[in-house]
Amino acid sequence: MYLYQIRDVDHFYGDKQVLSIEDLAIPSASITGLIGPNGSGKSTLLKLLGFLEEPTYGSILFQGRKAAPFSKVVRSRVTLLIQEPYLMRRSVFDNVAYGLKIRGDNREIRSRVSKVLEQVGLEPENFARRKWTALSGGEAQRVALAARLILKPNVLLLDEPTASVDAHSARLIRKASLKAREEWGTTLVVATHDWQWLYETCDSILHLLQGRLFKRGLGCAVYGPWRIGQNGLLQKELEDGQVLIAPKPEEGKLMAVLDPSRVDITLPGMGLQQGNCKTLNGFVTRLFLERNSATVQTAIKVAELVITIRMARNKVEALRLCPGKEVSVSYDPQEMEWF
Repeated sequence: MYLYQIRDVDHFYGDKQVLSIEDLAIPSASITGLIGPNGSGKSTLLKLLGFLEEPTYGSILFQGRKAAPFSKVVRSRVTLLIQEPYLMRRSVFDNVAYGLKIRGDNREIRSRVSKVLEQVGLEPENFARRKWTALSGGEAQRVALAARLILKPNVLLLDEPTASVDAHSARLIRKASLKAREEWGTTLVVATHDWQWLYETCDSILHLLQGRLFKRGLGCAVYGPWRIGQNGLLQKELEDGQVLIAPKPEEGKLMAVLDPSRVDITLPGMGLQQGNCKTLNGFVTRLFLERNSATVQTAIKVAELVITIRMARNKVEALRLCPGKEVSVSYDPQEMEWF
């Protein structure tokens, strides 16, 4: 069963379009990752999924029904945790218990607050009466998460929840969020640059570029300046002198995207250039084994560009790839897309 169904959504802030999603469905009790550069629309999508805003056009169905922002249908069932925690000017206990109190749910409130504080790694006897001003950034974020988890939400939306916290707090935030899915079937949607979270725990990952889903891969965005080269193709000189080639865009499109699913990785001197394919040289910066253990997320730096590719594990092993190893990236310029 799909918890969310997004249909023909276009969202604007003033005259600027920030999101355009034709069709998207998110299953119940799933973990969905959101990835994309700053300004790609991740936070806007989370606000729409949290029913904090209504899309300018299109519809978002929740459990098969349309829901209005802040309506009773979603108010206590969907919650959003942002990067910078917002705490009220009161004790940790009162911050965590606030949601229950406005519901009028005072059953065993002390034991419930204690339990959820323990879930996020904060000892109740040391933290319950502590003032909001006496918390570190990581502790404040964990208190903010506890205030949401105590409501046992159907949906927990997380917008870069570990970006500004220490490694210990980041680990506890991940652990507590995953436990909510395990215990209550909470659906998680996570926008993060944390590779471990994305590729170790997510059931699916959505890639956003300029407010649009780029479903085939992570996508390497390339901006100008460009110059006209041979056969009417555009050329972009990279910082190290290598040249990237792309077809001419349609009017109004400014960003070229190299689709990682359409490139081939070899060791320098191994591959033979075929047809219209071009080759760039770079080196491996990071490898991460995905949840299925059959594929490896491989980040390759080519001058100022970082190309992240999903590679078969056996190919990574055959090429003996490791951080720092030099590789060649072959691509067909005509397969580059413009946005």
